[in-house]
Amino acid sequence: MDPQVRDFLAAAKAAPQPPIDTIPIAIARQQFARLTPIFHPYVEVARVVDLKTGGGVPLRVYQPAGRHRGPQPGIVYFHGGGWVMGDLDTHDTLCRHLANHAGAVVVAVDYRLAPEHPFPAAFEDAFAAVQHISENATALGVDPAKLAVAGDSAGGNLAAAVALKARDLDGPPIAFQHLLYPVLDPGCDTESYRKYATDFGLTADKMRFFWNTYLAGADGADPRAAPLLAKDLTGLPPAQIVTAGFDVLRDEGADYARRLRAAGVRAEAECFSGMIHGFIHYAGAIHRGQSALQGMGRQLAAELAGFRG
Repeated sequence: MDPQVRDFLAAAKAAPQPPIDTIPIAIARQQFARLTPIFHPYVEVARVVDLKTGGGVPLRVYQPAGRHRGPQPGIVYFHGGGWVMGDLDTHDTLCRHLANHAGAVVVAVDYRLAPEHPFPAAFEDAFAAVQHISENATALGVDPAKLAVAGDSAGGNLAAAVALKARDLDGPPIAFQHLLYPVLDPGCDTESYRKYATDFGLTADKMRFFWNTYLAGADGADPRAAPLLAKDLTGLPPAQIVTAGFDVLRDEGADYARRLRAAGVRAEAECFSGMIHGFIHYAGAIHRGQSALQGMGRQLAAELAGFRG
């Protein structure tokens, strides 16, 4: 285990928080937002604009630093937080860094959260956002033929689900999907769930709480909620799936990459062996998260630069 991860877990153990299912969701959201000092350090970008889709989904658009001519590649980013926490502000610095590293316009999506808005609200907002960005690409400074979806944890779930829906509807076109330790299967019964159920940040119990709150009785086998359970993965955009070695979600991310490859989709899986869930977001405390995000930006830049539609 990485020494900074060990220190991070020791600090969390020394100041334990009550289980998320025992406190009001509003308090849980405040606690998550107060973690800002351990997120990515602030960095300037060329421009930040807040706007909304025609249906009212809030978006934040980040133009990368530097002088850029013509439309840029676009990355639609969905934040993590178990579908119940997180917003544009909790992932602001991550999106700033990603825009600069990728040399791309990043559009962050503030989808509705459970329990106030259970499944499929978050998915519907996510897909509506991608449709809006694709249809208004020119106004956003985005090349519509070079559009990727990305997200961490629950946001990775939404990115994967949106890619499935876009394939089924033959659009909007998505060139690439980059999934950071994504949530993909409500079964919660893999080997990594058994090995890392407690003491590694994201616990198995917390993940089950997130699933139960998000689904609120809906069908967990619906591929809009559980992309790993989709029967057909052919025809999807190429994918990069990042996992962490000490994470309950590790195995389902690896399984999704294997299923994509079996379906003829170019998919790579990269496991950061000494890391825990959320390490890329917690880059202020776990510095390897900064280099991992730099790598993500470089890969997205290369993938989207070479995409011709």
